[in-house]
Amino acid sequence: MTPHPAFEDIRSLRTLLTAGKISPPELVSVFAERIERHNAVSRAFITVTAADAAECAASLSANDLSRSPLAGIPYASKDLIDIAGVRTTAGSRVFYDRVAREDAFVTAQLRSAGALSMGKTNLHEFAYGATGENEVYGTCVNAYDTTRLAGGSSSGSAAAVAFGLVPAALGTDTGGSVRAPAALNGLVGLKPTIGRVPTHGVVPYSWTLDHVGLITRTVADSADLLEVISGYDPRDPGSVNLPRESYSDAIGADVSGIRVGIPSDFFFDRCDPQILAALERVKEHLARRGAVLVPVSFPDMAQTRTVSLTVQMPEALSAHSAYLETRGDLYSADFRAGLAVGQCILAEHYVKAKRFIETYRQQTNALFDQADVILTPATPEIAQKVGTVSTRRDGVDEAIGNAITRYTSFFNMTGHPALTMPCGMHTEGLPIGLQLIGRYFEEKTMFRVAFDIERNEAFSIPLPAVDA
Repeated sequence: MTPHPAFEDIRSLRTLLTAGKISPPELVSVFAERIERHNAVSRAFITVTAADAAECAASLSANDLSRSPLAGIPYASKDLIDIAGVRTTAGSRVFYDRVAREDAFVTAQLRSAGALSMGKTNLHEFAYGATGENEVYGTCVNAYDTTRLAGGSSSGSAAAVAFGLVPAALGTDTGGSVRAPAALNGLVGLKPTIGRVPTHGVVPYSWTLDHVGLITRTVADSADLLEVISGYDPRDPGSVNLPRESYSDAIGADVSGIRVGIPSDFFFDRCDPQILAALERVKEHLARRGAVLVPVSFPDMAQTRTVSLTVQMPEALSAHSAYLETRGDLYSADFRAGLAVGQCILAEHYVKAKRFIETYRQQTNALFDQADVILTPATPEIAQKVGTVSTRRDGVDEAIGNAITRYTSFFNMTGHPALTMPCGMHTEGLPIGLQLIGRYFEEKTMFRVAFDIERNEAFSIPLPAVDA
C-alpha cells in the first residue's frame, strides 16, 4: 500500500512535486492539517508557521521546483535556530518574547533552496537534557508508544518527523541531542563534522561541543539536506572554509573493502541484549557485502562524561550570565541547578578538560588509520517511559539522560561526523538504532555504509501506528 504523503521521504515527495501529482501549497496543507491534529499529543511544535509556508509555497514556480531538490519541501527547526520574524524561545520562559531579527545560516540556506518552514519544534529547555522533558511546552512523546519518551534535547524535531508532521527537521547536538532521539524514534540522525555546518544564529549551549544536525526518514534525504545547509560563515569562529560537497554518488556505492571498526569495549558495555543482537546482524551483513571488520580500541573512557560536563557547564553559564541577572526567576529549577554547577568549576578544571578533549581528538583520529568508519549501537536502551529517572543494567544504576547519550556524547568532544539509523525492532515494539562514525569531513563514506545497511530489508522497520 502506498504510504500517506506525510510519511514519504523527501526524494519521493520531490518526485510527486515535479510530476505535478501534488502542488507545493497542497503539500503544505497536508502537513499543516497533521500538525493541527497531532500536536496536542506529540507536543512536537512550539510555534507553527504553516500560513507563512503556504504563502511561500504559492509563489514557487516550475523553474523554482527544478532548480533545487528541496524546493517546495516542508521542514521544521528546533526552537534554538533563528528564523527572521519568528520567536526563538529555546524552550524556555526566559525567551518568551525573543523574536529573531535575521535567519540563522542554516535557515538562510534552506530559504534560498525553496524549502518551506512549518515552524519551530520543542526541546529540553536550552538543550540542557536528553529526555526532552519541558515544564513550559510539555514533553514530547514517542510515535511508536506515546507513553514513552521521544528523547532529547531535539525531542520536538524527532517527534515531528516520526508523527508525520514534516519529512525532515533541523536539530542541535551537543552530546547526542540529534542522534539519540532519531534512534529512539526509528529515524536517521546526523551530526556532521564540527565546523561543517555553521552555528551562526543558533542559541548556544556549549560552543566547544554544539553542532547543527538533521533528522530525516532516510539516509539519502540526510545526504541531500547536508549538501544544502553546509558551508562557510565567517560570523562563526568554528566554521571551516571547505568547498561544498555532493554526496549523491555515495548513495548506492559498493561497500566492498571498506574497513569497519568495531570497538573492543565501552560502546558495547551495559547494553540491552536485543540491541547487541541487532548489531551482530549488521556486522554479519556488512561482512557478506565485502566490508572488512577490524577491532579498534578507544582511549580510556572512564572520565569522558566528567570532561564533557566540565566544559559544558561553564560555557552554558557564560552564555546565560546576562539573562540570569535580569530574568533568573524564569529559568526552570533544573537548568538553574546546572548553571550553579558551572559556577563551581574552576578555570583550572576547564582548561584541563579542554586539554583532555584535544587528546581525545588525536587518539580517536588515529583509529581511522585502521578503519574507514566505526560501528556502535546508537543507545544502550530503547525509549523509556515518560517520567523515568534512572535505568538499571548489569547491576549498575544510571540516570536516564546519561544512558540515552552514553554512546553519542564522546563524538561531540572529538568532533567526528556521526550518524544514527534504525536497524530493527525490539520485542517491546520500539526501534533499535546503530551509530556510524567517520573521519573528519568524510561524511560521504559514512553515507555509503549507512545506505547499504538501510536498503537491506532485514533492517527496515514499520511506520508507527499514527492515524494518517
